Amino acid sequence: MPSLPTQTNARLLPDDGCAGTLIGRAWLPEALTGGPAGPAPVWVHSDGVFDLSPLAPTCAALIERGLQRDDFKTAGLRRLTGSEALIANTLAASRDPASPWLLAPVDLQVIKACGVTFMCSMLERVIEERAGGDAAKAEAVRQLIGERIAGGISGVRPGSPEADELKAILQSQGIWSQYLEVGIGPFAEVFTKAPVLSAVGTGEQVGLHPASNWNNPEPEVVLLVDPAGQVVGATLGNDVNLRDIEGRSALLLGKAKDNNASCALGPLIRLFDDTFTIDDVRRMRVQVTVEGEDGFQLDAASDLGQISRDVLDLVAQTMGAHHQYPDGIALFTGTLFAPTQDRDGPGQGFTHHLGDVVQISSPQLGTLTNRVTLSTLAPPWQFGLSALMTNLAARRLL
Repeated sequence: MPSLPTQTNARLLPDDGCAGTLIGRAWLPEALTGGPAGPAPVWVHSDGVFDLSPLAPTCAALIERGLQRDDFKTAGLRRLTGSEALIANTLAASRDPASPWLLAPVDLQVIKACGVTFMCSMLERVIEERAGGDAAKAEAVRQLIGERIAGGISGVRPGSPEADELKAILQSQGIWSQYLEVGIGPFAEVFTKAPVLSAVGTGEQVGLHPASNWNNPEPEVVLLVDPAGQVVGATLGNDVNLRDIEGRSALLLGKAKDNNASCALGPLIRLFDDTFTIDDVRRMRVQVTVEGEDGFQLDAASDLGQISRDVLDLVAQTMGAHHQYPDGIALFTGTLFAPTQDRDGPGQGFTHHLGDVVQISSPQLGTLTNRVTLSTLAPPWQFGLSALMTNLAARRLL
């Protein structure tokens, strides 16, 4: 069985270490809370990991207050542990409950996602639909679709007059799809990926619905957006994709996307400052590797420079006068990654095996690491909103 990497700071953290403003959430033992064990927003700094709960009890509240790096003064904050110790306990096969470990770095934010934001992945969604979720039929459909439309669609701007013209042509050829509608039409696909507080963090297991036999990781940049609609930072995410379930019908999107442990976020949020901006996000390249117990290895990337809709357009389509989120959102921006590499036999493409280790990384945001299991075998989600409020109240943070 491939083991989770015994990562050092340089591997889990961004390439420039703690040069940027890195915040997250950690589970703190009773000895550090003065009450019951529970979550706290933290600042990961070269001098250690610092408790930010005196500034705000949750990451959502921390972001809402308009946090800036200058707000942090290590002399005025409680040091919880060293960053190396935090990372080691986060990735340990058996965690020490007397020491902190990292959680997913969002809490009260609604977890939203945009799909079909890259032309390549859009065509794969069309293929899934045409194949009826049957991986064995996908290659023939892929060749047919590629011959007929791929060359004429890559440079089309969604919602433009050229997109309307192409839509009419494709409809006349009988190959229009609901995925083409959101891929080149005026409205992006936006859906709720997972309930508040249900995301897993780095070092945790990520879950597949047991009914799925054709699935893959989806490496994405996730934007952190405050209640006013301003993007304030970013993290990495795995928007686990069940290709056979969604391929049967887009109405099964909830079944395909929202399952126990099917949303991974982390390792940390990097806030925008003079070291990291929205333009860095626009240029970001996200790497994904998969290592299986069968010796299979996959190494690929998703380049945000090829996204068909600007990331700020995705935010505007998700929230604004038409929809408010008083605790902010974490927004998956979509992926270019749609693996077709054969794993189990010619023409069968890629699908996960249980035990796969998935690493999603970028130089600016670090590395998110998870092991694949079934949603029915992953630890059940039990710490919800009521538990959080009760916990914070017992710790006198509310």
